[in-house]
Amino acid sequence: MTFKHETWSSSTTFLLASIGAAVGLGNIWRFPYMAGTNGGGSFVLIYILATVLIALPVLIAETMIGRRGKMSAPISMKRAALEVKASHHWQVVGWLGVIAAFLILSFYSVIGGWVLSYIPHTLLGSIHEANKSFVSLSFETLLKSAWSVSLWHTVFITLTVAIVIGGIKTGLEKALRILMPALLFLLIIILTYALVAGDVQKGADFLFQITFSKINSSVILAAIGQAFFSIGVGIGIMFTYGAYLPEKVSLPKACCIIAFADTSVAVIAGLAIFPIVFANNLDPSAGPGLVFVVLPMAFNQMSGGIIIGTIFFLLLAFAALTSAISLLEVPVAWLEEKHKWTRRGSTIAVGLGVWAVGLASALSTNILAEFHPLWFIERFSTTGILDLLDYITGQALLPLGGVLISIFVGWKMSHKTLQEELNINSTIFKVWYFLVRFVCPTAILSVFFTAWL
Repeated sequence: MTFKHETWSSSTTFLLASIGAAVGLGNIWRFPYMAGTNGGGSFVLIYILATVLIALPVLIAETMIGRRGKMSAPISMKRAALEVKASHHWQVVGWLGVIAAFLILSFYSVIGGWVLSYIPHTLLGSIHEANKSFVSLSFETLLKSAWSVSLWHTVFITLTVAIVIGGIKTGLEKALRILMPALLFLLIIILTYALVAGDVQKGADFLFQITFSKINSSVILAAIGQAFFSIGVGIGIMFTYGAYLPEKVSLPKACCIIAFADTSVAVIAGLAIFPIVFANNLDPSAGPGLVFVVLPMAFNQMSGGIIIGTIFFLLLAFAALTSAISLLEVPVAWLEEKHKWTRRGSTIAVGLGVWAVGLASALSTNILAEFHPLWFIERFSTTGILDLLDYITGQALLPLGGVLISIFVGWKMSHKTLQEELNINSTIFKVWYFLVRFVCPTAILSVFFTAWL
């Protein structure tokens, strides 16, 4: 029996889904604190260049293989390999994506749960009425409560499963038509508030003032890593979403829109966050605590803080959810196609697996806080489960997937096939082809080796 694939109802829904997959906590949570700890404008400049020259070419390559294979990540990759008479072992690239998506979602759901837990607190005003030390303590208390973190992790993964279980048209498309406009609307509200009540000059200077002396190898590598992490290549998402993409849609144009939207949201998030931070004399280089500690302190000091704080965490929750449903879709699509499971059965099975693995990450800040799985390796001797999964997926699985996609498309697929798929101006094609063959693998490998050597 041949598996019959659903397709996106239009190019607009594909773009909504793909932008939703790219726009997540990586843009609104990770980008601002990465910029804050890596020199502000200097980091932003390298990040934008890395998005255009490295992440975008690989995004196009991955989506192209997905559309050509019209199946889940491993099967599409195997089909593409057999088509060019290459080894079927190339399907390992698709497997890296499936494994990465599963593992990332397991701890992403935990962080998404943290976000959800803040919504009732801000809405009821408990954070607004607290002092700075209490806000910081509240976050620590949340992390140390095995019950609370596990409960919110369960709520988040349940919401994700409830959407994906409906399939492409009934589940993903319906949800994204609500979530994406809502996300944009909430982001505009936060930005407007920041422009009115925040220190816009300091915020803009911090984000856009380039100090070349601050650009060093660590900033460059951090920016490349952020571009790759944010746009979501190498996780199997664009293999999977590309498989649902009709042939008539211009693939390069769609991918350029995705990359532009992803980068724009990250920069707008920075413009919305840093003016508020500077207006309240808070630390922009606070790291991961920027969203969960520093910003609640800022909302605490500002008029309308309860409303704006609630809107901000709703924004974060929507962003987390749009990415989570794309991550869940990757292994679900494989189970449906390879083992002919029903959509409901596949989604529930993967959802339960993600939830179970995610519990280890949820407990890594409390009951399992002293458990370090790789204690015998000096680099990871004090690394907990959540941070270890983050490191392995972000610094190993994603880069390896990106490099192998670049090598396969750049060195195994024929010029004719690529030109047929992309259908773009010959000069633009040559630039893209050069980037995929030489620049992308070199840059991604530099990040990989720096992380592991």
